[in-house]
Amino acid sequence: MPSRVYGEITKRMMMRNFGPNGAARAFLFVSMLGVCGPLFAQQAAQPAQPAPQATQTTPAVPSTPPATPQTPTTPSTDPGTAAGPAAANPAVPQNDRILWTLPNYMTVENATSMPPIGPKEKFKLVAEGTFDPIQIAFIGGEALVYQAANTNPSFRQGLKGYGKRYALAFTDNAIENFMVAAVLTSAFRQDPRYYQLGKGSVIHRFGYAALRIVMIRGDSGKTEFNISEILGAGMAAGISNAYHPGPQNLGTAVSTWATQMGWDGVGYEMREFWPDLRRYIMRGKHHNM
Repeated sequence: MPSRVYGEITKRMMMRNFGPNGAARAFLFVSMLGVCGPLFAQQAAQPAQPAPQATQTTPAVPSTPPATPQTPTTPSTDPGTAAGPAAANPAVPQNDRILWTLPNYMTVENATSMPPIGPKEKFKLVAEGTFDPIQIAFIGGEALVYQAANTNPSFRQGLKGYGKRYALAFTDNAIENFMVAAVLTSAFRQDPRYYQLGKGSVIHRFGYAALRIVMIRGDSGKTEFNISEILGAGMAAGISNAYHPGPQNLGTAVSTWATQMGWDGVGYEMREFWPDLRRYIMRGKHHNM
């Protein structure tokens, strides 16, 4: 991976789209690189035991059926249908935490298609990521950066000012997450999960991840226009005008909308390349053992 080219592209994109607050959030994210606590969970599927066949103790003439019909035994599992838990697990990605810290419930690796998930599962995945302890702590660090920069001066300083900045950052994040990945994906029957490409050149994969802003997989399995992202981020930005301090107008809503979509784009890039980085790091550890 040409890390120098990829790093320069990411740096220019973040500084161009996100402004001072975006740079602060990027600095906070990079500061978490040193936090490592590998969390991996695997489930081994056990094949169903075939039902024992009935043995015939009395010999019979091959052409003559038994005088008394035998009662067929019902197998413990129907081989034609998948068991409930085994059918549900593949549809829900495991939480392969990015940099072993940030929640990542939406990435699908090594699969071109998955069974669709319903509104209940979509809301559950979004809630698990939004209220994850690491995510809550990350937003707390983001609020500290805003406190140091004296963002929204009307909040002033001190614990009370910090609490207001934290509440503002958490609310922005929660509303945008639910609107984009739960409410509108349920309404328009679109799949909020990210399907990692995992092959090809870095530039090709970078472009694939960036295009997820405007392209998404529908519940039908077909590629569709990502109306959930475009409209959801716009609605979240409009709602933010109702509780953000200071004069709010269409211009501030558009700026917030663009910033939120930009950070979602950064999230898609991390989901695309994190599995590769994880395998590279873990392979190095295994070689050293």
